[in-house]
Amino acid sequence: MADDCFGHPRLAAVYDQLDPDRSDLDVYLRRAQELRARQVLDIGCGTGVFALLLAGRGVDVVGVDPAQASVDVARAKPGSARVRWICGDATALPPLRVDLATMTANVAQEIVDPDTWQKTLQGAYDALRPGGHLVFETRDPARRAWEAWTREHSYRVTQIPGTGSVESWVQLIDVSRPLVSFRWTYIFAADGQVLTSDSTLRFRERDEVETDLVAHGYVVRDVRDAPDRPGREFVFLAQRPDLGVQDTQAVDES
Repeated sequence: MADDCFGHPRLAAVYDQLDPDRSDLDVYLRRAQELRARQVLDIGCGTGVFALLLAGRGVDVVGVDPAQASVDVARAKPGSARVRWICGDATALPPLRVDLATMTANVAQEIVDPDTWQKTLQGAYDALRPGGHLVFETRDPARRAWEAWTREHSYRVTQIPGTGSVESWVQLIDVSRPLVSFRWTYIFAADGQVLTSDSTLRFRERDEVETDLVAHGYVVRDVRDAPDRPGREFVFLAQRPDLGVQDTQAVDES
């Protein structure tokens, strides 16, 4: 099930305004350009920011997300008709053949159940054409990102047109490695409503992720740093092999 910050209609409606800096998507846009991707599957598309960026560049995009409220927000945006939106997840996709599958931001870590994670990797693999690629990121557990998930570090008041001011902050709930749980609190000044959203992320080690990818038939082509969080994340590039062609490096890794 989707966390309330994605699944609650009032929170989904303000999600983009509460998190406006999406420089984290730059690495995915560059990957799509490097790979000359013309068909993309955006797993965990949320409110559609990345899917619509791609569609605006002429890419054929399928966006899938389990949160109906977030998909509704995405569908209401300008240009949304250029994207095929699916409310669901990558474990049960319709037949697809895409050049690139992506899981941006926290999507890979939000898949905490081991069985669902394996099925997601398989679902993405099945959706890729031979020679297609999967790109996603995950935080390096050694950097202990959760230590900064406090009210002191996160409290802010955001002015949102048509909504008014919204207070928000995060607090750590539990650290039981590899799982880390936290709670976002939101207060809407217009009527005083208080909403909370509990989330859990799974912090996987790099070698664990690589082992899982190889087990599903992928070739791990590259593991890069995340430009917006240098030294804190791994960005994986994995490929579904094309058995009909000679195996060569897919992209320039300079």
